[in-house]
Formats: sequence, structure tokens, C-alpha cells
Amino acid sequence: MTDQPTNSAAAPLDAVEADVRDELRCLRESIDNFDAAVVHLLAERFKATQRVGRLKAEHKLPPADPERERDQIKRLRELAKGAHLDPVFAEKFLNFIIAEVIRHHEAIARF
Repeated sequence: MTDQPTNSAAAPLDAVEADVRDELRCLRESIDNFDAAVVHLLAERFKATQRVGRLKAEHKLPPADPERERDQIKRLRELAKGAHLDPVFAEKFLNFIIAEVIRHHEAIARF
């Protein structure tokens, strides 16, 4: 399900030629595979950041590291440009992840 408005004049999928439906199905399968890969990569990333959080808590370091975060955002924006991905989107995505990591680090520090 998407947040995109639907086009009421659009043909129903079953009215589209079989080769178009097949191509759409194949493309969607690829998207599903990419989504699964993203989820697994994020899980591995968060395993690593949990270890960072425990290390920070053990050594009484602050949960956030603004300098590191700035460097990571700059780096990710450059990677996004090189990959022809909107750097603004990439930055928003990383900011979302950073906020979640900091929340985890704060929770670890409380225990």
C-alpha cells in the first residue's frame, strides 16, 4: 500500500497485456528482494551500534557524537550523489537512523 493518490482512469491490472503484467511482477519481485536486503543490512548495522552503545555506557561516553554524525552525513551525501540518489533523501534517511541509534544508546546508558 502506498500514500500515492490513485488514478481512477487507470486500467485495472487484469486489463493490461500479459507481458506488461509479467514485467510488473518481475520488477516487484526485485523490489521485494531489495527491501529484504535493506532490512537485513539495517539489522546488522543496529547490532554494531548496540555494541557501540554498550562500549560508550561502560566508559561513560555520551550517547551522541555530533562530530561523527556530521561526518557521516557529509559522507553519505557524497555517496548518494555518486549513486545518483537524492542526497537530501539520503540525509533524511541517515538522520532517522542516527536518532534511533542515539535513543538506543540512551537506553543502554540507563541500565
